[in-house]
Amino acid sequence: MIIQWLGHACFAIQLQTGTTIITDPFDQSIGYPLPNLAADYITISHQHYDHNAVKTILGEPVIIEKEGQYNFTEVNIVGIPSFHDSDGGKKRGKNIIYIIEAEDLRLCHLGDLGHVLTLEQVKAIGDIDVLFVPVGGYFTIDHNQAAKIVEQLGPKCVIPMHYKTEYIDFPISGADEFLRHYPGYEKTQAFSITGKDLDLIPKVVLLELKK
Repeated sequence: MIIQWLGHACFAIQLQTGTTIITDPFDQSIGYPLPNLAADYITISHQHYDHNAVKTILGEPVIIEKEGQYNFTEVNIVGIPSFHDSDGGKKRGKNIIYIIEAEDLRLCHLGDLGHVLTLEQVKAIGDIDVLFVPVGGYFTIDHNQAAKIVEQLGPKCVIPMHYKTEYIDFPISGADEFLRHYPGYEKTQAFSITGKDLDLIPKVVLLELKK
């Protein structure tokens, strides 16, 4: 599969067959260029405008926006309940963690997670090959909490998301503080991965926007 970062918490995950899953699409007010892409499936971690703008995505995708298990021909998706803050959702509400299983790989998108994981959540998530983790703080976990979750889950590869860039003016931190935890990280615009080369991939990959 090929993983492309579209900005914020939005990724396009394209399978070898061309089937595409898009996570947490944002609207035009965020500042990132809107993707000119079609999707077969869209996952929504929570109903905020920077994560649920399904109308910006082309095609007639299946929208997944609730907890539970969803089984399709090429992909299985599981939504696990969590919170957008460290106060049980009292400040910002609920958040859904998604496990995406396809092509013998298990991906975990944490959405706008606002707390470190409970033992029950760690068990429900299970073994992970690729982890998409927010690192910017303020609205989500910060870089230290993100590193703690990496330790909790032990993924093969980590892709940071939801951090400050030149495109957005949110009061969040950049990716640099998180990347200091992993000095051997690599940068790329598109990340290709198969189940056969998991032992060869870098621990942390910083995806850059395609221009």
